[in-house]
Amino acid sequence: MQLSVIILNYNVRYFLEQCLLSVREAIRGLDAEIIVVDNNSQDDSCRMVKERFPDVILIENKENVGFPKGNNIGVEKAKGKYVCILNPDTVVAEDTFTKILAFAQSQANLGIIGCRLIDGTGNFLPESKRSIPTPWISFTKIFGLYKLAPTSNWLGRYYAGHLQENQTGTTDVLVGAFMVLERALYNEVGGFDERYFMYGEDIDFSYTVLKNGRSNYYFPETSIIHYKGESTVKDGTYMKRFQQGMELFYEKNLKASPFFSLFMKLGTLFFSFMKTFQGKPKQKSRPESYIFISDNSAVKEKLQNKLKKNIQIQKFENQKAVFSQTFSGLDPVEMILDADYLTFKECISIMEMYKNKNLTFKILPQSSNFIIGSNSNNERGEFILF
Repeated sequence: MQLSVIILNYNVRYFLEQCLLSVREAIRGLDAEIIVVDNNSQDDSCRMVKERFPDVILIENKENVGFPKGNNIGVEKAKGKYVCILNPDTVVAEDTFTKILAFAQSQANLGIIGCRLIDGTGNFLPESKRSIPTPWISFTKIFGLYKLAPTSNWLGRYYAGHLQENQTGTTDVLVGAFMVLERALYNEVGGFDERYFMYGEDIDFSYTVLKNGRSNYYFPETSIIHYKGESTVKDGTYMKRFQQGMELFYEKNLKASPFFSLFMKLGTLFFSFMKTFQGKPKQKSRPESYIFISDNSAVKEKLQNKLKKNIQIQKFENQKAVFSQTFSGLDPVEMILDADYLTFKECISIMEMYKNKNLTFKILPQSSNFIIGSNSNNERGEFILF
């Protein structure tokens, strides 16, 4: 078997459903399997998987065992030569895995491969590629100095500023939302360190692979959506786990002086507080109008009844003319992308192409009765049933 896709789920039933639909399309033609590990969700995630995705291997944990242990449980059941650690709040393109596997097979001494991540607004997520957070690099991150010169080898190393967002190359750290590596290597390094719970484990795992003499790669020739935050509510518990995760990483990997340890404890406390603050939802105005990229008038009528707004239906080939008219106005517009009409790759491309234009996005997954999306990477997304 070529590939095992491991998806760890916790209470994000609709994001998981969309993720599974995209993965199912992306593994067509591959000898692959999908394994969902559920961390004792209280929604109907497990029932949905059983009913809609009977071919998916479902592991139901009796408690929330955290990110590292949950993924380790999934990899234990995996049969693929390669494993992909994938968050449930992601959407992959139809050719994501074929491109990643072709690249993997062309590399010697391969560690982990990560890809280009965008958020629900179409904007690039800089954590797609990072450096090991040494004392200086951590300092530039915590106090925002990296923003002064993001490509500088002095100030811009936290987000691996030596690589452009569309440039393939080696990097230290890859984000746990999407990691591909050989299953044998995963087992060789012992998987994720289960002393972590929710934050810092991807940094630690990436660093462990580097110390094993392998090279980690950022591969931006495929983009995926990571709604970022749908599996983790940024509250006081999040702040505590973030602080504990970073402290554990420094104690384990970067034997530092007592002064530096104290500095990092204060710094991670400050940074985790800022992350919590940023994560508080902001009130946003609802869209004044909607564009439905589809050819399904019946679904358009159902959405219109639910949203209580006029919806303009347009075909994909007319998008440029429609978008130019849309952007001429000041009122917020939401675009609903029909995944029964568009491919997931086309949905991702549209979001990338028309980001930052007073436009928000929702996706209507195949044969589904909900639309789903996120208007900020600092707040929870939403789904709307109709």
